[in-house]
Amino acid sequence: MQWKKEIINLEDGQSAEAQAPIIVSASRATDIPAFYGDWFINRWQKGYLKWINPFNGKPLYVSFRNTRCVVFWSKNPRPFMKHLDWCEKNIPNFYFQFSLNDYDKERYEGKVPSVQARIKTFKELSRRLGKERVIWRFDPLIMTDKIDIDELLMRIKNIGDELKDFTCKLVFSFVDIGIYKKVENNLKKDGIAYVEWGVEKMNAFAQRLQELNKEWGLELGTCSEKIDLEKYGIVHNKCIDDDLMCELCSEDKELMDFLGVELRAPSLFETEKKFIKKRNLKDKGQREDCGCIMSKDIGQYNTCPHECNYCYANASKAIARRNYSLHVKQPNRNGIL
Repeated sequence: MQWKKEIINLEDGQSAEAQAPIIVSASRATDIPAFYGDWFINRWQKGYLKWINPFNGKPLYVSFRNTRCVVFWSKNPRPFMKHLDWCEKNIPNFYFQFSLNDYDKERYEGKVPSVQARIKTFKELSRRLGKERVIWRFDPLIMTDKIDIDELLMRIKNIGDELKDFTCKLVFSFVDIGIYKKVENNLKKDGIAYVEWGVEKMNAFAQRLQELNKEWGLELGTCSEKIDLEKYGIVHNKCIDDDLMCELCSEDKELMDFLGVELRAPSLFETEKKFIKKRNLKDKGQREDCGCIMSKDIGQYNTCPHECNYCYANASKAIARRNYSLHVKQPNRNGIL
């Protein structure tokens, strides 16, 4: 299934063909809320943006005319919170994937604010939007010669005890060193003695996380993981999630029509709405074990200056810093790059 296309008028007076997605991802490839929030709002107001295909370098235009839902991904949405009132008035539906890890001691996320600062931001965002619209991610889980499962679970518990009343879900992934060569190269470059996750370690971690969650009552999910952890109450998550959209946006007929959803009124003996989905919208452009439905990601690789050692989206910290610096000098262009 492809997004509808339309002809748009560009700011220079020319016209161009553009994708017109229903769902926008902002973004797996960079942290738009932390670094490109003003740009995003400007482009939404203009009605379109330019995206560069990372594989062939060709530009592609994206129109927001049909967009009904935006999924924001961030490690630090604090700079974007000034735009929330505007977003509520102008974007039909949106929610946040908030990655809140604890690698403060190791400085694996070099330019990310402290854990306590991010916990404060998380709580403020949750109070503002509702806990259903702010999903906690501990992503990825990194084991090293100094960070074992006990240490990881202690750090997760410290955060979870703070966030249990401010979110409904915890999503996590085991760092994929073997799949992403960039991750392996970046970790080795920074001298990080990582330890590979195996099935035995994953199960041990999941079992103990299930015990922690008895105090929290959160939904637990893995992100793009093949391993089946359902016996520990852990599902395969969908970050671009049609089920969540049904819960949050059921009054949006255009979005429900796109999702292929019919809403059945509850019977006398039921208390919850029943959604019948008649369309499989799995995003075939993602990894096989990714559960996300289709969306158009508007971010660009090599543009996030958080300086995370394990980053799969940056070839190097220097390239990301350079590209962000160029953007700051020309913030009003129609693309991040």
